[in-house]
Amino acid sequence: MTSGLDDGGPAGVADQVGPFGLPSARSHSRVEHAHRLASVPGGLPALDRLARLAAQLVGAGSAQVSILAEEQTVMGGFGEAAQSVGKRSAIADSLCSVTLDAAEPLLIPDAADDERVRDLPPVTSGAVRSYLGVPLRVHGHLVGALCVFDPHVHAWEPADVALLEQLSEPVVAELELAALRASYEDDRRTWRLAVDAAGVGAFDWELTTDHLRWDERLLELFGLDRDTFGGSIEAFNEAVHPHDRERVRQALSEAIATCGEYAAEYRINRPDGDIRWVAARGLALSGPDGVAARLVGAAYDTTAVREGEARVARMLDAMPTAFYQLDNEWRFTYANPEAQRLLGGIGTDIVGHLLWDLFPYTVGSDFETHYRQAVETGRPVSFEAYYPPPLDGWYELRCWPTPDGLSVYFIEVTERHRAREALDAAARRSALLADVAQTLVDTLEGEEAATRLAQLLVPGLGDWCLVTMVDGVLPDDPSDHPSWRSRLRDLGTWHVDTEARALVADYAAARIPSLTDDSLVTRALRTGRPVVVREEAAERIAAVLVPGAAQDLVRVLAPWSSVILPMRGRGRVAGLMSVFRGADRPAWDDDELDLLAEIASRAGFALDNVHLYDRQRDLAEGLQRSLLTLPPDHAGVEIAVRYEPAADAAQVGGDWYDAFSHPDGDLHLVIGDVVGHDTVAAAAMGQLRGLLRGIAVTTGAGPAEVLDKLDDAMGYLGIDTLASAVVARLETSDGRARLRVANAGHLPPLLLTPAGAASYVTDPEAHVMLGLSQRAGHQPPRGEVMVDLGPGDTLLLFTDGLVERRRESLDDGLERLRVAVAEPDSSGLGVEELADRVLSRLAVDWNEDDIALVVVRVVGA
Repeated sequence: MTSGLDDGGPAGVADQVGPFGLPSARSHSRVEHAHRLASVPGGLPALDRLARLAAQLVGAGSAQVSILAEEQTVMGGFGEAAQSVGKRSAIADSLCSVTLDAAEPLLIPDAADDERVRDLPPVTSGAVRSYLGVPLRVHGHLVGALCVFDPHVHAWEPADVALLEQLSEPVVAELELAALRASYEDDRRTWRLAVDAAGVGAFDWELTTDHLRWDERLLELFGLDRDTFGGSIEAFNEAVHPHDRERVRQALSEAIATCGEYAAEYRINRPDGDIRWVAARGLALSGPDGVAARLVGAAYDTTAVREGEARVARMLDAMPTAFYQLDNEWRFTYANPEAQRLLGGIGTDIVGHLLWDLFPYTVGSDFETHYRQAVETGRPVSFEAYYPPPLDGWYELRCWPTPDGLSVYFIEVTERHRAREALDAAARRSALLADVAQTLVDTLEGEEAATRLAQLLVPGLGDWCLVTMVDGVLPDDPSDHPSWRSRLRDLGTWHVDTEARALVADYAAARIPSLTDDSLVTRALRTGRPVVVREEAAERIAAVLVPGAAQDLVRVLAPWSSVILPMRGRGRVAGLMSVFRGADRPAWDDDELDLLAEIASRAGFALDNVHLYDRQRDLAEGLQRSLLTLPPDHAGVEIAVRYEPAADAAQVGGDWYDAFSHPDGDLHLVIGDVVGHDTVAAAAMGQLRGLLRGIAVTTGAGPAEVLDKLDDAMGYLGIDTLASAVVARLETSDGRARLRVANAGHLPPLLLTPAGAASYVTDPEAHVMLGLSQRAGHQPPRGEVMVDLGPGDTLLLFTDGLVERRRESLDDGLERLRVAVAEPDSSGLGVEELADRVLSRLAVDWNEDDIALVVVRVVGA
């Protein structure tokens, strides 16, 4: 295979019937037109440039212009198709013939899955994976196709189709003009006939007498005759458009002065009011004295070509993507309206100005680096970069060099960049939470656990910190107990500066005995809430310490801001996290405080296990239960949740549920199960839950998109696990409720109506589990099922521990649940009573696997 789309063996026989019904389009006139255009010898640079423009504007690797008669002839190409220009191949093996047969744009995002083309050689060879083509028409006849293609899957947009259709007009104009020009080369007689047909006229200007002679064709082109043409250079000047006269005069003067060539393209005003474009070429001939005595040449009408260029310009003006052109001196020569809008913050029109003058930040930045790289290498480049105020935005740019300079098109991606930053922050948050969880479940030694936690908090969330253990249960107001200080132990310390770690250890040794009843530590223990000091923390802390070593040391350590967070365990405060920052760092924002609070919550359970480890279940259950939060108080619904761990402590795993309200007022419901029954599965569950929450809240995406983004994040973060999940979003508006459900390999939710009918909300398409796409390759986007709900409708989400039994099919278990829920009085029970009934009916004498259950009832929309 050479390249591109022209592969396919020997040329086909004339009038051969192809596999796509193409003969119906092969009229005699069509084939004649195609033969005429395909007979143009050699490559056409203009077609290659148009092919390059098409590929680059839609983001494809290659583009091709093909003419199809009995064979396919490649007339122009870019990328892989460039090496096929001028070659012929069989129509039966051409993707362009499918476009011709369809007589309309052909979009193929994935050729390997399209039965129309998947067996064609360009597809089976791997050269073509995605294809977009539009037919070329000449005088109403289909003669070929303009197409773009790529060896990768490409989701074509309607704007891509519109772009190719607009470019097809200058492609046809260039083919017609090239075919016309080619006919001039056959022989003298054929050339003369072509000149007559094309209206190419000749002129002869005798410089010594100023007599200008035009032939009939040139007179016809200018709309004049022998009587109305004055026969002088002044008469010619009167016909030239006023805006072009000086440029034409200079070109003539230069040719005469040098006895050289004359070339100009200009507009003329015909007597009938029509304005035409004329291209003229000539040569100044010298007399015996070496001075120009005569200038002869020819001229022809180029209006059609100019109109084609104007159409391209109009297309660029109408593009929603910003586009501008830089010349070889880095000066703006063109900017479409969208580019002017996005760059309008500089307060001036950019055309005519130097890039480096208008945008000084580009000097030495990624912009200059990539622009110069494209010019020096002759290859297109793509990149993202930030430009500071007055633009203050992120931009995605694609630029490619041209003989005239550098072409650039770009879009503002500030919001996308912020969303990506938010997703990255959520991923980092989840990773840190997972690290905290994993660190604390790896040890049952209090001092080691506290030290590890301190090291995790620094330097990401603070410059230094203390982790305090609480022995036993303190009274609501610690100051009421005379020995409350003896219950506290500062076990974990850390500082970002290695030389200051000894100071922190000394401060920890002296701090607790120095705490007054009004100290920040006492306030955190009394209220059970974080105590935040945003400025001058050293003095505020020293003011509530007994004078002595601790007071002196805190001034030496000089924290500017501090936060003390209680770490709550099961029914008690298990410890405290004290985190400090210096004056060179800002105080914590709300997101950071939320993260610290969640870390404190998780750490509290772990440290409580260290202190109260009196049962067989390990720290995985503590982590898991800390993640199974109470449902929100959401208007219009009642929610009950249940979690029953497996009887075997070694079998604690990754079952989880979640219910949380979205800022827009909708309710998210989640049920999931991470594959495995160990600490790793529980930690992975915590990561997935945090990621899913972050994606759902920050992106506002629907259930299917949330699952797809979670799958992508798992791959990005290297979370190598498998999990099933159902995400449902309850939307209420206009007095009614609608449920959107997406399923990733999990058991379907069960819907109970007020009439007692129970049925599963199933998706007819099978959607793979989370994490499977990392192992099995690309998977198609997930879909959603939508269900309208009314008052009294109840939804049950559950994990497999509720229905699976040994030596019994899963269908039997699902039916047993449906029957239990559909009992006559079930719809009259409250959600808490219904949850208890389901567990009592199905979980009796069975607890080999975790069970998570969420019951949601619509009580008003």
